[in-house]
Amino acid sequence: MGLGGPSSAAAEDSAVLFRNVRIFDGKASALSVPSSVLVRNGAIEKISTGDVSGAAQIIDGGGRVLMPGLIDAHWHAMLVRPTPMAALAGDIGYNNLVAASEATATLMRGFTTIRDMGGPSFGLKQAIDEDLVAGPRIYPSGAIITITGGHGDFRQLSDLPRTIGGMLSRMEQIGGSMVADSPDEVRVRAREQLMQGASQVKLTAGGGVASPFSPLDVSTFTEPELRAAVEAADNWGTYVATHAYTSVAIQRSIAAGVKCIEHGHLMDEASAKLIAEKGIWLSTQPFLDISGAAALGPSEQDKMRQVVAGTDRVYALAKKYKIKTAFGTDVLFSQALAEKQGAMLAALTRWYTPAEALAMATSANAELLSLSGLRNPYPGKLGVVEEGALADLLLVDGNPLDNIALVEDPAKNFVVIMKGGRIYKNSLAH
Repeated sequence: MGLGGPSSAAAEDSAVLFRNVRIFDGKASALSVPSSVLVRNGAIEKISTGDVSGAAQIIDGGGRVLMPGLIDAHWHAMLVRPTPMAALAGDIGYNNLVAASEATATLMRGFTTIRDMGGPSFGLKQAIDEDLVAGPRIYPSGAIITITGGHGDFRQLSDLPRTIGGMLSRMEQIGGSMVADSPDEVRVRAREQLMQGASQVKLTAGGGVASPFSPLDVSTFTEPELRAAVEAADNWGTYVATHAYTSVAIQRSIAAGVKCIEHGHLMDEASAKLIAEKGIWLSTQPFLDISGAAALGPSEQDKMRQVVAGTDRVYALAKKYKIKTAFGTDVLFSQALAEKQGAMLAALTRWYTPAEALAMATSANAELLSLSGLRNPYPGKLGVVEEGALADLLLVDGNPLDNIALVEDPAKNFVVIMKGGRIYKNSLAH
């Protein structure tokens, strides 16, 4: 297995031919007939049921399934492994190295793209894009924008009172989250993230689990504050996503022009109907237990229980109203939970067929990513196996449409992992 670097991975401009593979294209509910897929210059050049020549490297799939790389639409690349205290107070250099190690592990789980929904991931993204580190494509949001006492405000009470325009807290200095308490402040903070390369902007429109001063039921930003971020993002040709569990937070976000709701676990029927009518995206997560809150205190764990209690309902509403639904995991502060990233995808079969679940984590998530427009850091088609698409591919030992549990053990079952035409793992090579 090779991890990055020209000496250990196939060069991007050399051709690779996958021969005798059955294709899950990211959309269809059935596999293709045995086919060949030619990859050149980082993209899929040709798909054929006949012989294809011109490849420097041939991988005989032996009838295995070739599918798109997986996409996690709600990830926090800088916050997976550290504890909350280490993320805030730890050495920045060390935290970046920890995040780089996790990025490689994420890629080796078959997740070739992540949408980073808050945290200082711009440097990590650059290192991955420059092949200094093996990791997934990152669609960064930059700092989470929050209000005083809102979800994402990890300051201590001793940091209060806040002086507007005064010294930034440690949380803000490292780019984890930014506090904004007026439309003008929101506008500045949104523009700062876009200036650094954010592909979308993230605000917390309501309370959250992990933050110590943020009850779940509170609505945080006012509609004019949310609209200021939407205007800033729209001026840059991209969009705002808001963290919102409750109906009030969701409806206020939509009124302000937000295009994607993160979570939604506590919404009512009217909010689901509104999301569907307006064509808003719902980026939600199959939270089924409180294992993700192990690093948090008792009150945060209690909030997690409330969210978990809403999981069945949010998926039922998404299906009932045919809401555009994206898949993410929102893993925080737990390397052990991150290792279950594929298992969280497989858990979608509680509500969806394996084909529907896999389509959500590939072509549907890619459709959400395309909302970034010209701010898309990776122009090209993701999440599908078709001619002209970017060559982010997994060769699976088995048929995940029959047995989605295969994605729970990527070390065993993903025998080839390719991103951008570069092979990062090939356990078939002798």
